[in-house]
Amino acid sequence: MTDTSALAAAEMDTAADVLDSAARAIDALRTALAGDQGATFGAVVDQLAHVGGRVILTGMGKSGYIARKIAATMASTGTLAVYVHPAEAAHGDLGMISKNDAVIAISNSGETTEMADIIDYVKRFQIPLIALTSQRDSTLGKRGDQVLVLPPHREACPMGLAPTTSTTATLALGDALAMALMVRKGFTKQDFGVFHPGGKLGRQLSRVNELMHPLSAVPTVTPEQSMADVILAIPSGRFGCCGVIGPDGALLGIITDGDLRRHMAPDLLGQAAQEVMTAGPKTIDADALAAEALGYMNRERITGIFVTEAARPVGFIHVHDLLQAGIM
Repeated sequence: MTDTSALAAAEMDTAADVLDSAARAIDALRTALAGDQGATFGAVVDQLAHVGGRVILTGMGKSGYIARKIAATMASTGTLAVYVHPAEAAHGDLGMISKNDAVIAISNSGETTEMADIIDYVKRFQIPLIALTSQRDSTLGKRGDQVLVLPPHREACPMGLAPTTSTTATLALGDALAMALMVRKGFTKQDFGVFHPGGKLGRQLSRVNELMHPLSAVPTVTPEQSMADVILAIPSGRFGCCGVIGPDGALLGIITDGDLRRHMAPDLLGQAAQEVMTAGPKTIDADALAAEALGYMNRERITGIFVTEAARPVGFIHVHDLLQAGIM
């Protein structure tokens, strides 16, 4: 009968070994990039940053899945990149690789037979070939124009066969390349939002001017108008407030339902808006991220805020607008 407690302990030991092996491999990779591999890494980043076409990622099996992920990360962070399956390359997909491209070929052993046609093709047409491999003296390592070598490692598979440590280290190296290229190209949050319009990430990258109500929908009065006008104006906007706009279009102040309660007196209706308003109200720039607006309102304990462009009010955004848009 199987000793379940002993089996569970063995499983946890295996899991810990996988994580320890991955951590050691990435630590060794970091040391290599800080040392003899640093110049090569910099040269690869420089080469990829100046590619006139696309960055082509290729790899077979588990390396292929890693190549797909690296291509997707590059594509979403400002580097035009695609994956080409090496086994399909000889059946027409070589036409996806142009002379203006650069190829990153991934093979732990460097001897992946399905990659031979791609290697021959890029060498024939003098397309830059960047090799990611554990074996510098392999076929891929010898034919690469630039070779990023994974430091020596042991696969965490108990039999030492299934790609585990090698794929983790390769993925980390690919992510390092993608992020270095992102920095080189000056890729911003705004650019990121363009490539991620869907889902929670896209919502978090929405801008205030995409969610705000236009100024025409917000109650406003002039500084000289009476509070009788203000009391009639506030309910029309459903924001619980009214903006006080100067003759030059500047936002001078804000009057909220709370201000009305605090100034309640027999002569309130005869006072001018400028006598009751809160001068210099808090505002947020129209180009700010919606998530920034929500954070600002939470910190200031307010439920709505005027939106400005070049110090002039252009709209209003309420906390409910942000919550309904899925900004959390």
